[in-house]
Amino acid sequence: MNKDQLCSRRRALLAGAAVLGAGAAGVAGTVHVLTGDPGPPARSSAPAPAPAPAGARANRMPRKPSAYRLQPIAGYGPALGRPARTSVRHEPFLRMSGRGRSMVLSFDDGPDPRYTPDILRVLKAHDVRAMFFVCGEMAADNKDLLRRMSDEGHVVGNHTWSHPLLTRLGRSAIRSQMERTSDVVEETYGERPGWFRAPYGAWNRAAFQIGAELGMEPLAWTVDTLDWTTPGARAIERRVVRGAGPGVVVLGHDAGGDRSQSVRALRDYLPRLLDSGYHITVPRRRFT
Repeated sequence: MNKDQLCSRRRALLAGAAVLGAGAAGVAGTVHVLTGDPGPPARSSAPAPAPAPAGARANRMPRKPSAYRLQPIAGYGPALGRPARTSVRHEPFLRMSGRGRSMVLSFDDGPDPRYTPDILRVLKAHDVRAMFFVCGEMAADNKDLLRRMSDEGHVVGNHTWSHPLLTRLGRSAIRSQMERTSDVVEETYGERPGWFRAPYGAWNRAAFQIGAELGMEPLAWTVDTLDWTTPGARAIERRVVRGAGPGVVVLGHDAGGDRSQSVRALRDYLPRLLDSGYHITVPRRRFT
C-alpha cells in the first residue's frame, strides 16, 4: 500500500469512527472514566495523525498479518487540541488513594518481549504499579509476561484480541474480540479483566454494552504520550510531565512498533513524577 492509499484509508476510518476521548481529569484523587451509555456519537476535533514512518514498521519483528496495527486514533492529548465531549457518567466512580495527587500509568497493545520486560523493570525499581491493556493474540504468545504482571501487582485490562476498529464490527465480532482476550487473561493472569479499552479510542454503544455484559468497565485516558509517532524520548517525557495532575490517566504503549523511546522516557519521567509528590497507583476494584 503506497502513502496516498494509506492516507485515504486512514481518512475513511476517521470518518467512520465514533472517536471518544477520556473524561476530564478529576480532582482530589478521583478519576472520571467513560462508562455506560455513550449517548450521541462525539467527534474529535483533532487532525488525522500522519502515517507511521517506514522505519518504525521496518523495526518490527515478523508477525502474523493480523498483528499489524494502525496508529491510535486518540480523542484527547496535549498536542491534539480540545478533547471530544461525551454524554456519559457525570459522577466519578473510580477513587484512588494518595491525598489528591494520584495518577495512573497505562500501556497498550502488548505484551511484547522486546519492550514490556524493560517497562516492568523500571516500574519495579520504583515500586510502582501500572495498567497494561493487552491484546489477546500478543498475550497468548507471551503468557510469561502476563504471569509476571500478576506477580508484581499490575492490573491487566482487555484491549481486544487483534486490535480492530470496533465501530466497524458487528456485535458478535466485538464479543469474540473481547471474550477471547478475557479468557486468555483469566487462564494466565489468574482472573478475568475488570477493565477494557477500545482500540484507537473508538467506542460505540455495542462496545460499552458488551463490555458491561462481560463484567468490565471502560477506561480511556487524559494524557496521550503520542509515543506511537516516535517523537523522541524527551518529547514523550515532556508530555507526561506537563500533563501531570490529580486523577490523570497516561496513555503509553509497550508494543505495536518500536517502543524503545517509550522505555527511555519512562526511565526519566517516572522518578520526576515521584519526586514531585505524585502517587502512581492502579484501580483495585470496580464500582457499580
